[in-house]
Amino acid sequence: MDEILNFKSIKEYNVFNNNETLHPLVSVVYLEKAEPRKLRTLQYDFYTVFLKQIHCGDLRYGLKNYDYEEGTLIFLGPGQVIGENKEEYYQPQGIALVFHPDLIHGTSLGRNMDSYSFFNYAVNEALHLSEKERKIILDCFAKIEYELERAIDKHSQNLIVSNIELFLNYCMRFYDRQFITRDFVNVGIIQNFEELLNAYFKSEQPQVYGLPSVTYFADKLNLSANYFGDLIKKETAKSAQEYIQIKIIDIAKSKIFDMNKSINEIAYELGFKYPQHFTRLFKQRVGQTPSTFRTMN
Repeated sequence: MDEILNFKSIKEYNVFNNNETLHPLVSVVYLEKAEPRKLRTLQYDFYTVFLKQIHCGDLRYGLKNYDYEEGTLIFLGPGQVIGENKEEYYQPQGIALVFHPDLIHGTSLGRNMDSYSFFNYAVNEALHLSEKERKIILDCFAKIEYELERAIDKHSQNLIVSNIELFLNYCMRFYDRQFITRDFVNVGIIQNFEELLNAYFKSEQPQVYGLPSVTYFADKLNLSANYFGDLIKKETAKSAQEYIQIKIIDIAKSKIFDMNKSINEIAYELGFKYPQHFTRLFKQRVGQTPSTFRTMN
């Protein structure tokens, strides 16, 4: 197994990149200060955001390559792994914003971190910035850095955390813009999702593997579950799980009129382990039990 270089503290990461540690729990790291180094597999025990100032034509996004030059933001949650071990040397470039979970404990940002689902996106689902957006991001970094360079007072943590929260809220807006501007890509993903759903329920997979999960389809589409879920929500106004359930109910409605099959048999065919779970879902979605639907339609 390849060795993983694990950074447990902000100071450790600053030292690795020849940056001064101004605060033990947060840092704006200028990567060009680092010495040239070999490609490594890296893991961080804190939140990490990279602003890459590179030509992004080699970045893969889903199954396609895209050509963005304005800059790219990559988000990593604590414990995520990035990179690979190679003998090849490279000069790090760009800026990293790193902050430890301890910094935001007990704050509104800490309570709402789960809403920033892009920290669980794959690297190939990066945020590609326009020039105006990049300037806004750099301004957010500058405000955080300004607070780090001042003597710590009773306002410091609140202002630092507030500026990180402002930065993440802008990123949420920019991701929404990216979902819209890449609508032609998203339509293809929705179509492929629909085809995969139909193929799954036409096969014997439901009887063998049960009901399909959101992760199953995300994997098939080479997307992270979080990114896939957010994309489906923005395109259809339904969660990916809800979309799957609607498909199950549509198929169930057609099967129910086959009087040669019992409701229990239909439930098992669809992948339900327990028929009562099928009955409950059907009633939630249709307003009637499968048996009542069969007799009244």
